[in-house]
Amino acid sequence: MTKSKQPQYRFDGFEGEWEEKRISDIANVFTGGGTPSTQNDQYWTGNIPWIQSSDLSKDEILDVNPKKFITKLGLSNSAAKLIPKNSIAIVTRVGVGKLSIINREYTTSQDFLSISDLKENLKFTVYSLYRLLQKELNQLQGTSIKGITKGYLLSKTILIPSLPEQGAIGELFQTVDQLLQLQDQKLATLKEQKQTFLRKMFPAQGQKVPEIRLQGFDGEWEENKLGEVSPLRGGYAFESDKFQSDGIKIIRISNILSSGIIGGEFAHYHQINNDDKYLLTGGSALIAMSGATTGKVSILNTEEKYYQNQRVGYFMDLNKIHYNFIIAFLKSLNFNKQIQSVLVAGAQPNISSKEIDNFQILYPRHNVEQEAIGNFFQTLDQQIAQSEEKLTELKALKQTLLNRLFV
Repeated sequence: MTKSKQPQYRFDGFEGEWEEKRISDIANVFTGGGTPSTQNDQYWTGNIPWIQSSDLSKDEILDVNPKKFITKLGLSNSAAKLIPKNSIAIVTRVGVGKLSIINREYTTSQDFLSISDLKENLKFTVYSLYRLLQKELNQLQGTSIKGITKGYLLSKTILIPSLPEQGAIGELFQTVDQLLQLQDQKLATLKEQKQTFLRKMFPAQGQKVPEIRLQGFDGEWEENKLGEVSPLRGGYAFESDKFQSDGIKIIRISNILSSGIIGGEFAHYHQINNDDKYLLTGGSALIAMSGATTGKVSILNTEEKYYQNQRVGYFMDLNKIHYNFIIAFLKSLNFNKQIQSVLVAGAQPNISSKEIDNFQILYPRHNVEQEAIGNFFQTLDQQIAQSEEKLTELKALKQTLLNRLFV
């Protein structure tokens, strides 16, 4: 069956088949890179951008911010080449597959191939190459291949429409990427604000009042052991040979991810009578007590019923302190410092429930202030979750457009 040479989606006014071209035919100049000797400081005190793989982000392809700069002396005494602005830099070795338009004159390490003096629309070409490299990387997954050669890349083909249609497609993807960038910045700002509030809305070490306080509240906070107000409950040693493909999900330490969310692959177990001692419900605060994510706290944001496995701790609600305040405290700098102070380093980091129960917690005397602080951080978490969801939706939209606006 002959592959179609027309995309699924198309802007009004364009028709006809696209033309197949080798990468070697879409530009006039293809340039490698090099690294001046790092032993000579005179090579590294200039203003010529020297781009390395770590300067590029996986999906940001409209420009980069170089961290290192070389001199003309460094340029002339190395394999590095001065590459004109509005070229496309492609990582072919370490970090293979990343690429970006570079909007200034630059040089690169030997891990790059740069494409200059293009015969096609710059923005269309970079997104077309981005899609091609996505496919190549998917095929390379699971292999020992760590890079692609210049000859291999230049021999690959892409399908190309007329220049006006290229321009329309390139502008659309630039707009989508700008929206992605703005959303990413919004998310980063929200996360930064949360960390600032966590630091300033809880008393600093040796203090009994926070630097920032919600209006209408005063007085010193009380201090107690965490185990007195929210003791840690251990989980149950479920028998792995009785795990099922369906049933009640079990939260194991592997389900408390480094990102602080609960996810991954769940084991399932049959319903057990009198399961109150290891039953988890929505809103439960959990902590990994061993493994790679030891000390990481997650909140079970679902009304679905779960079972609690061993080495997963659950902070019990004794109704002595508002539970949303407990959740906020578990994300604070104060709690994190206490976690770090007792972590047992080694091949298998771990922490005990006794150690956590002995942690100190400061809290407002009045439940209404506890609730206000807890709700403040809950609202902030909801805003972060909504922003993350929006970012995910934009990434999915971009991928859909890549699949349907290109052939």
